Amino acid sequence: MQQIGAILFALALLHTFSAKTFERLSHRFPRHAGLLHLLGEVEVVFGFWAMVLLVVMAFVAGPQNAIAYAETQQYTEPLFVFVVMVVAASRPVLDFVQRLVDLLSGGRPVLQAWLGLALVPLAGSLITEPAAMTLAALMLAPQIFRNGVPEWQKYAALGVLFVNISIGGTLTAYAAPPVLMVAATWQWDSAFMAANFGWKATLAVLVNASAVTWLLREPLRKGADSDAAAPAARARTPLGTSLIHLAFLAAVVLLAHHPVLFLGLFLFFLGFTSAYPQHQSPLILKEALLVGFFLAGLVVLGSMQQWWLQPIVEGLQPLALFFGALGLTAITDNAALTYLGSLIDGISPQAQYMLVAGAVAGGGLTVIANAPNPAGIALLRKGFRDESIGALGLLAGALAPTAVAALAFFL
Repeated sequence: MQQIGAILFALALLHTFSAKTFERLSHRFPRHAGLLHLLGEVEVVFGFWAMVLLVVMAFVAGPQNAIAYAETQQYTEPLFVFVVMVVAASRPVLDFVQRLVDLLSGGRPVLQAWLGLALVPLAGSLITEPAAMTLAALMLAPQIFRNGVPEWQKYAALGVLFVNISIGGTLTAYAAPPVLMVAATWQWDSAFMAANFGWKATLAVLVNASAVTWLLREPLRKGADSDAAAPAARARTPLGTSLIHLAFLAAVVLLAHHPVLFLGLFLFFLGFTSAYPQHQSPLILKEALLVGFFLAGLVVLGSMQQWWLQPIVEGLQPLALFFGALGLTAITDNAALTYLGSLIDGISPQAQYMLVAGAVAGGGLTVIANAPNPAGIALLRKGFRDESIGALGLLAGALAPTAVAALAFFL
C-alpha cells in the first residue's frame, strides 16, 4: 500500500501540473465540459486522488482497513482553513481591513497594492496564514488579478503573494503550519521565532513586495483611472458589525487546535450573518469547501509518504537540508516536511533552523507547498486566462521571491 500510495501521490502531482490543460480541453469538447472542468479544478485534484487511494485500499487491504485509515487521519487543519476562510472573507472584515489600508495609503492605488503584498502577509503572524491569504487575495483581486494586466505580471504578483504569506507567518510560533509542527517539540516560542526568523522574513517580504509593486505600477495607475469612472461603491459596514466579525475571527484563531469548539463557534457566526443580511455579502462557502477538500486529500495521500521522505530528511547535513527542504517543499506540504524533521532524534539546532527556513522559503513554489496556497488559487483564478492558474506559471513567478527569501534566511 505504501508503494501504491507513492504512485498515486505522483499521479496527483502530475494532475496538478496539468490542471490548466483540462480547462482548455473543456472548451474543445463541450459534450464532456462538465467533467473536464471538474478535473481542471486544482482544488479538486488531491481530494479526487485521495478517494482513488481509499478505493484501491479497500480492494487490496479490505474495506475495514480503508475506513480505519481514513478515520485515523488528522483533519483539524483542513477544517480550520475552511472556517477561517469564510470568516476572514466576510464583508464586515474586508471593509474594516480596507478602511485601514485606505487610511495608511491615502487612497493611492500603488501603495494600497504594496500594503496588500507586504502588510497583510506579515499580519499573518497574528491572524494565521490562511486568514492573511484570504484577505490579501480579496484585496488584490480587483487591482492586479483582472483584465488588462498581462498574464506574466499576474504570475509575478501571485508568486510574491504566496512566498510572502509563507514567510510572513514566521514572526510567531503558531501562525505558520510548518513552524507549528515543530514549535512544541523543539521548544520554539514566539520570542525565538521573532529573533531568528521574524526580522529576516520581514526584510524579504518588504523587498519582494516593493519589487513587484514597482513592476506593476503602470497597470495599477491605469486601473485607478478606470475605477474613477465606475459607479459608487456600496455603503460601508457599520463599525460595530465589523468588530463583532473580527471578534469571531480572533476566537477562531485562538481555538485553531480545537475543531469541535471552532466549528461550534462557526455555527454561531452563520447565525449572526443571517440575522443581519443587510450588512453581508454572499459567504465564500463553495470556495472554502473546495480548499478544505484539497487539504483533506493532501492529508490522506501525504500520510503515506513518510517511508521515503523521512530517510531523505535524516540523511542530509544542515546546508544540504536547507536546499533539500526548499526542493521537497515544491512536491509536498511544508508542514508535513517539518513534522518529519521533528521525529528525528538528536537533530542539531543548526539543522532544525535550516529545515524550517528551507520549508518556509519554498512555500510559494507550488499550490501544495503551503497550506494557504489553495485558498489563494480558489479566490484568484478567475482573474487569469481560462480562469485557471498554471503550475508552471506559478513556479516561474515564485522563483525570484523564493531566492530573496532564501538569501534573507542565510543572514
